[in-house]
Amino acid sequence: MKRRLALTLLTPLLVAAEKPVLVPDVSARQVEIRYTFSGAQLLLFGAIAYPQGRAPTQPADVAVVLRGPVQPILLREKQKIAGIWMNADSSRFRSAPSFYAVASSRPIHDLIDERTASIYELGIHNLQLSPGGSSVPEKERHFEAGLLDLRSRGGLYSESPHGVEISDAVLYRAVITIPSQVPVGTYTAETFLIDHGKVIAAATRDIHVSKSGFERSVALAARRHGFLYGLACVVLSLALGWAAALAFRRRF
Repeated sequence: MKRRLALTLLTPLLVAAEKPVLVPDVSARQVEIRYTFSGAQLLLFGAIAYPQGRAPTQPADVAVVLRGPVQPILLREKQKIAGIWMNADSSRFRSAPSFYAVASSRPIHDLIDERTASIYELGIHNLQLSPGGSSVPEKERHFEAGLLDLRSRGGLYSESPHGVEISDAVLYRAVITIPSQVPVGTYTAETFLIDHGKVIAAATRDIHVSKSGFERSVALAARRHGFLYGLACVVLSLALGWAAALAFRRRF
C-alpha cells in the first residue's frame, strides 16, 4: 500500500519533469505615475528550464503579453447629420482590456493556428471583447474594429511580431513600452512557450501601476468625495475665468 501511494505521488512530478518550465520575471513589479511621467519601458525576461537541462536542436518560441485591467466600455460613433456632428450609434463591450501588448519571437500566425490564438487571446484581433449582444453581427464587427483602431493609435494596444529575443535557446527577453496615458490597476505579464503549434508551458507575473504624489491625492479625493471634488472644480473654473476677464479688462 505504501509503495502504491509513493508511486502515485511521484508520477505527477516525473511527468512535469519531462516538460520544459518557464521561469519568468519583470524589471519592475511597481510602476508609479507622477506628474512628470512620460511613459516607461518594461523588460520581461526569464529562462526556459528544459528536462535534464538539455535544450532541443530546434528550440521553442516565446510570446509575452502584458494585459491591463479589464473594463466595460461604451463606444459611440459620430455622424454628420444636417451639418451637425451627432452620436448616431453606439455599442457596449463588457470586457475590453484597458491595455494590451504582445511580443513574440516570430509572428503569431506562424506559431499557432487561429483557434489556439483565440483561446489564449494572442494577438489584438484575437481578444475576447464580449460585445453587448447586438443582433446585427456586422455592427459588432464594425465597432470592434473601431475600438481596436482607436486604442492602437493611442498606444494602448500594440503587437511586436519580432519583439522577443531568445539567447542560447534558454534565455529570453522582451521590452514593452507603457505610454504616459496608461490606466492604473493590476497588470498581468503572461509568458507562453510554443512548440509545433501548441502552448506547452505558461507563467504569469503581476505588475501594479499606480499614481503617487499629488496625482494620487487628487484621484483619492475625486473617488472618496465626489460631490466636493466636483464643486471645487466648478469654483476653480469660475475663479480662473474671473481672473482672466479682470486681467483682460486692465490691459485694454
